[in-house]
Amino acid sequence: FGSSRSSPSPTSPRAPPTSLAAMTESLQFRGALTGHRNWVTSIATTYEQSNLVVSASRDKTLMVWELTPDGEQVGYARRSLTGHGQPVSSVVLSSDGQFALSGSWDRTLRLWDLNQGAKVRAFAGHEKDVYSVAFSGDNRQIVSGGRDKTLKLWNTLGECKYTIQEDTHSDWVSCVVFSPSAKMPLIVSAGWDKLVKVWNLSDCKLRTNLVGHGGVVYTATVSPDGSLCASGGKDATAMLWDVNDGKHLYSLDAGSTVNALSFSPKNYWLVAATETSIKVWDLETKSVLDELAATAPSKCGIPWCVALSWSADGNTLFAGSTDGNIYVYEVGTA
Repeated sequence: FGSSRSSPSPTSPRAPPTSLAAMTESLQFRGALTGHRNWVTSIATTYEQSNLVVSASRDKTLMVWELTPDGEQVGYARRSLTGHGQPVSSVVLSSDGQFALSGSWDRTLRLWDLNQGAKVRAFAGHEKDVYSVAFSGDNRQIVSGGRDKTLKLWNTLGECKYTIQEDTHSDWVSCVVFSPSAKMPLIVSAGWDKLVKVWNLSDCKLRTNLVGHGGVVYTATVSPDGSLCASGGKDATAMLWDVNDGKHLYSLDAGSTVNALSFSPKNYWLVAATETSIKVWDLETKSVLDELAATAPSKCGIPWCVALSWSADGNTLFAGSTDGNIYVYEVGTA
């Protein structure tokens, strides 16, 4: 993805190459979505409903937000989803935007009907806190991981179809994600054992260990075309991998712990939430394109931003903070 894109940039019919176009682009602060009373741990968006954002928080709730692109405010809270008994660590949306799936420290996953604002069902089976959940591309399969060190595969009826117990992480699972590639269905997981693991979805067998991090890995993400994986954590390095052959491609210095990573769906960019800022890398030049600093740096070693999500069109970045706010940035031409 990136340099091989066939479609020109929407700004002009004969757009310059991405790297030149990106030189003039930066992220401008648009406003904040306020309502959570504790860390915003996860943010989800979807292509089908571009004005819908759902967030998860340590305040034990999920918030459903309506964006108001032309309004004074960036958006407002439409409803709060309550029911988890502990902090909510992770949220994803079905591709049609009708359902949200959450994972919590209360050891359960919950599926929510966003039109009704109600829980459809709870998924019980993990023996300890759930740290991460993901939907497959067709929304028919669900993967989860957490403190019990296992990965579990579920259907949408809440039935656990498989628990991966072979070749698993030897420590907590911090992050799980499906590769968006339909040709090669894979799961990527990251763990406190410093490893990133790639699994075949077809047989739930380990495909490769991505070895190289010098500390706990907090986050892993796969590029929109399924070719690249980026991972980051305690060692302050974003590592880029070829998902299919498991090769380490290159590393980017983040300067401090990496709490979240997200590939832009539009530009050849990778965004990292570090302890003190949000870094935007242009992957073509491997240089820092932009850096967004915290308005009020947090005290006593608490990080600033711990969740990142792009709008489906890649024009808006949502950053979830430990102060309970979601900061909203728009890609603009400087």
